[in-house]
Amino acid sequence: MSGVIEHVEVAVPIRTAYDQWTQFEEFPQFMEGVEEIRQLSDTMTHWTVEIAGVKREFDAEITEQLPDERVAWKSTGGTRHAGVVTFHRLDDNQTRVTLQMDFEPHGVVEQAGDKLGVVDRRVKGDLQRFKQFIERRGQETGAWRGTVDRPQP
Repeated sequence: MSGVIEHVEVAVPIRTAYDQWTQFEEFPQFMEGVEEIRQLSDTMTHWTVEIAGVKREFDAEITEQLPDERVAWKSTGGTRHAGVVTFHRLDDNQTRVTLQMDFEPHGVVEQAGDKLGVVDRRVKGDLQRFKQFIERRGQETGAWRGTVDRPQP
C-alpha cells in the first residue's frame, strides 16, 4: 500500500467546508480523474474514475462520519483504498481540510506514477480546486449532517 497526506486551508467556516465535502456527487467538479460518483445510500457510493487512461469503477463505504470533524471510507472491492478527511477550525471563517489516503497501485504504470509522486500532486491539486470551488461559491451546494459510527473491532 502507498499513502498520501495533504491539507489545504479554506476561507469558509468549518460547517461550510464539511457540508460541501459530504456532497460526493459534486466531486467531479474539483477532483481530476473522477468522472462520476453516485450516492447509493447514506454509507455507500459508486465511483467511476479514469487514471492514466484506465477507467475503473468501484464502490466505497463510509466507515465513520462525524459532522464538522471527519469522514472516513474504504473501498469494498476492486481498487483497494481507504482514507479519511478531517476538518479543523482555525477561526470563524478559516478551516484546515486534511486528506489522508492509502491505496494500492496496480500495474507498472500506476506503480511508476506512485514512485514519481503523481498521486501526491493530484491530491494536492484536488484540494486546491476544492478550495477554489467552495470559496467562489461561499456556501455549500448541500449537506448531510448524519453520523456514521466507527465500526467496533
